[in-house]
Amino acid sequence: MTSQMIAQMIAFVLYLGLMVFVGVRTAKNNSSASDFFLGGRKLGPWVTALSAEASDSSAWLLMGLPGLCYLGGFKETFWTAIGLVLGTYLAWLFIAKNLRKCSIAFGDSITIPEFLTNRFKDKSNILRLVSVFFIVVFFTIYTASGFVACAKLFRSVFGLNWNIGLLLGFVIILSYTILGGYKAVCTTDFIQGTLIFVSFIISSVIIVFSLGGVGNAVSQVQAFSEKALNGSFGDVMKTSFLANKSFSPLNAVSALSWCLGYFGMPHIIIRFMGCRSSKDIKTARRVGISWMIISYIGTFIIGTLGTAYLLNRGVLLGADSSEVIIEGVKVLGAGTQETVFSESMIKMYPAFIAGLFLCAILAAAMSTADSQLLSASSSLAQDIYKGLINKDASDKKVLFLSRICVFFIAVIGLLLSLDQDSSIFGLVSYAWAGFGGTFGPLIILALYWRSATAKGAVAGLVTGGITVVLWHNLHGGIFDVYEILPAFIVCFVVDVIVSLCDKNKNTDMLADFDKYKSMSDD
Repeated sequence: MTSQMIAQMIAFVLYLGLMVFVGVRTAKNNSSASDFFLGGRKLGPWVTALSAEASDSSAWLLMGLPGLCYLGGFKETFWTAIGLVLGTYLAWLFIAKNLRKCSIAFGDSITIPEFLTNRFKDKSNILRLVSVFFIVVFFTIYTASGFVACAKLFRSVFGLNWNIGLLLGFVIILSYTILGGYKAVCTTDFIQGTLIFVSFIISSVIIVFSLGGVGNAVSQVQAFSEKALNGSFGDVMKTSFLANKSFSPLNAVSALSWCLGYFGMPHIIIRFMGCRSSKDIKTARRVGISWMIISYIGTFIIGTLGTAYLLNRGVLLGADSSEVIIEGVKVLGAGTQETVFSESMIKMYPAFIAGLFLCAILAAAMSTADSQLLSASSSLAQDIYKGLINKDASDKKVLFLSRICVFFIAVIGLLLSLDQDSSIFGLVSYAWAGFGGTFGPLIILALYWRSATAKGAVAGLVTGGITVVLWHNLHGGIFDVYEILPAFIVCFVVDVIVSLCDKNKNTDMLADFDKYKSMSDD
């Protein structure tokens, strides 16, 4: 092991030790299920905002999107980012404050399935069961993307075996999530969000200056793209660049439709419910949006300019080494484009500083995976066990069971991560569509439409979920549209139609809705 790797490893150990320490320190604060799953609704605007954005962005912000930019996918990344920023702003503006109030008015709900069940007065518990099913399925896929990011990072930096990298990420994320619960997750997300923000700003500035300023940087990137398109870097990279070059208006619509995911992403909107005051939402919105805009600018710069920056330093990513002959250049195989951030950090900084900034990738993976594990486990322990099986279960028993659920869901995610050809961007986009196309319309209607009913919610949830799965596996023509868009429309329309046809409106539900709408900011 080289001195450089030792220095980087020290940085990793210090950082990861801090994350586990936070979990241990906050473990004693979890005296109830509300504390473990929602932090007792006591988190301030800065922690709420950075936790929401860090858990949202995941490793795809530092690996998936920069990798897409590296292969000439700037347009897709740009429109996707526009959609995500727009979706974040609209969710903070129209969902955050109302969801916090509504979840309190309807039974002081602490999970999304519990909120939907209470909001629609679903005594059959079918809505609860269907909600939990989709949450566990899509969160397991989403969590797998975090483990894949850990494996790619550890292999890129330390040359570790794929399975060893997966296991390391599994152990680290699991330890502080099981120990500390929601407060540990939000506190570590705040730290990790800050690290991601700082690493993007500093690294972007260094790359631009190292390439001789904006003008020279653009010229070098254009030269790289021309070589890729004429086959100088092999057929694998040429195919990728040609595919991204044929970006169409239909592709732009798909990219923009990512905004719909924010209305139904359980691990993000649960942050709205956990904020200590409705009055803090405005501050949290401003902090969150500012963080997102600057972070996505960093994604574009590092991903796009990283082509020329790394080639100047003897590294070519995402090409088939058997097709490329470039003297003095280290050619890394197809799929390695998602390591453009980590490879740039290694070339850019002294070993220890590089190690600290590389922890930003780990932070992105961890900040999302921990939130997803907590949301999925809360659905099983709080909504299924206490909600259906043992209504008199003590908080101590629910906490114990939730920790067991975290472990088993993480194990399933780990098994899904064993495929070394897994794409972080692909896994995230599927799970994102799953949540946005199922829960998004339900949350909007629950907060704004008095006449929405439980039957409508169940029908919308099921049809939305089926649409996501079917559309995802069909290709060509209109089926190339990102599956979140048709699923969202189908779910919304079906929910409205069934609710209108449902004449048995629950009077208690209508009364509670009126009570919620009359609530003042606290």
